[in-house]
Amino acid sequence: MELLFHNLSEKDKEDIKKQVNSILNTFSKKLATLKEDSGEQFIEREKCIREEEKEENPAELSKKIMFENAPNKNENSIIAETKKW
Repeated sequence: MELLFHNLSEKDKEDIKKQVNSILNTFSKKLATLKEDSGEQFIEREKCIREEEKEENPAELSKKIMFENAPNKNENSIIAETKKW
């Protein structure tokens, strides 16, 4: 099968439709056999950003988080290398 664009014949289109339907049917049958998980799902974090949002301006909070994640910074700027790639 060629990977470059080309016009498909009607037979090719039908074959593709059959393959897609086969994949979808197989997938839906697998999904039907999965047991539903009724347990709670959650993520535990050290800091709750939503709690902090109540106390701080959202823009300031975003800036604070961005600066915490930046490896090189000074008081008001993130220091980044240019044209290293």
